[in-house]
Amino acid sequence: MMLLQINHLTHQFGGLRAVDDFNLDLHTGELIGLIGPNGAGKTTIFNLVTGAYKATEGEILLEGENIVGKPPHTISGMGISRTFQTIRLWNQMTVLDNVRVAHHGRLRYGLAGALLRTPTYQRQEREIEEQSMELLRLFKLERFAEEPVRNLPYGEQRRVEIVRAMATQPKLLLLDEPAAGMNPNEIGALMDFIHWIRDEFNLTIWLIEHQMRLVMGICERIKVLDFGATIAEGTPEEIRTNKRVIEAYLGETEEAV
Repeated sequence: MMLLQINHLTHQFGGLRAVDDFNLDLHTGELIGLIGPNGAGKTTIFNLVTGAYKATEGEILLEGENIVGKPPHTISGMGISRTFQTIRLWNQMTVLDNVRVAHHGRLRYGLAGALLRTPTYQRQEREIEEQSMELLRLFKLERFAEEPVRNLPYGEQRRVEIVRAMATQPKLLLLDEPAAGMNPNEIGALMDFIHWIRDEFNLTIWLIEHQMRLVMGICERIKVLDFGATIAEGTPEEIRTNKRVIEAYLGETEEAV
């Protein structure tokens, strides 16, 4: 089943064409990668898909509905969630509260309900806490629930960010450089973690990453960008041996792949 279809997506910043005629068919359950040199337009595409930017041209269809021009909170509610290159957690808040915040899009009680602590407010707050704790248990983070997130090791903070994204109940999860700053042992654990998320939650995952060990090890299909344009698409093995990709990004040595 087609989950996301991107047709002729183009985005310009003034005279700079950051994304040039990008196309993608993403099927339910796929795990695909988007790679390319710094400045190639990868994160810009994620920003377009999540509504942070509005496309200059083209369309983005989520289950057949064009989401170009819709605000980020609407797109999130339709089933697209993401993480960021730089961890964006509320460091002073606990792990549990960071996950609880992600439920705000489904609140039904409003400001008056919160001020008056109505039965609807109390019931929904209990449900949100229970759902958040269940997610932390599933991701083996419940022991950190009351810990300020700033006290966690870097790798665990990355996991919390993914859990927060999962709290929005996405159909499509966008991971922007999830291995950034991780050591080789952490990257190995992250690869298993991403596979587990996809299988456990029946998710579709699209990731941006510079760590070729991760990309080549878990992605079923990879698209490669350079200066905003797609220069290659294929399986990890096809990308590994593509001369244009090697010249633009991977480099000439085996260590690069």
